[in-house]
Amino acid sequence: MLKGCRSLCLVMLALAMLCACERYDKESLLISSYTYPEDLKPQCMDESLQGQTASTDDLKTTKGIRFNVRTPANYNSQFAHPLLVVYAPAGRSRRATERFTGLTQLATETGFIVAYVDSRQLSIAVIEELGSIPDLIASQWCVDKQRIFLTGHSDGGTVAHALAFLDSTRQIPAAIAPSAAGINGEEIAEQQCPEPLPVMVIHNSDDRYFPGFGAQTVTWWAGCNQCSKTPVKLPKAGCIVYPDCANDVQTMYCEQPGTHSSWPQLNKVMLDFFLASRTQ
Repeated sequence: MLKGCRSLCLVMLALAMLCACERYDKESLLISSYTYPEDLKPQCMDESLQGQTASTDDLKTTKGIRFNVRTPANYNSQFAHPLLVVYAPAGRSRRATERFTGLTQLATETGFIVAYVDSRQLSIAVIEELGSIPDLIASQWCVDKQRIFLTGHSDGGTVAHALAFLDSTRQIPAAIAPSAAGINGEEIAEQQCPEPLPVMVIHNSDDRYFPGFGAQTVTWWAGCNQCSKTPVKLPKAGCIVYPDCANDVQTMYCEQPGTHSSWPQLNKVMLDFFLASRTQ
């Protein structure tokens, strides 16, 4: 299981590349306000939801995995927010992952609560522990539990995949968008399909550590989602979609030029995909 994480040498080389090539716009780290719809009705009236507005750092799971939470700057604790959990590449901290992905500004502006999670050496037990984070956040902030979304890069992308197909965690995500994940078609084919799920697989064309893995895994997801076998090009850079999926879920694959060390410049496409996702 998860043999894509088996090579420590590959992981450490990829990590070195990520550290050396990190690029981000400081504005992307800013926390934005969200324009709440005027007709939005309160969904959370529980006074025990005491999560802070904007930035909360150094939270941890029961086994000590640390994560940070970002909310809109004008966070309203009565309204249920979509939650985006971002899992880290191997060896990366939650803070480095926030800088690497640059999701904070756009996500909070769009109304998301965002969590960034430290990496851990992967195992089934660790992945299940990482899957506990959405519930921990929902115990403190007003989260729409029907709109929990998962992404991550490299090891983080593998986590997003695994949480969506493992029996013990597959009920968590409403959609996933793994990037540069270290799991290939042969390995994912060993898993049992979950119920149809919106999936956006992202993989750079010049990824030499996990070459072609994204194209392989999206084929498996398209089969699980009972989509048409012939994908259709979208008017979005490098993206295709498999049509006619069960329950009208979207199954998308996006590939752009770039190496394993690059976070794809698809943040708006990803967030729009999550907001449009439906599982039934």
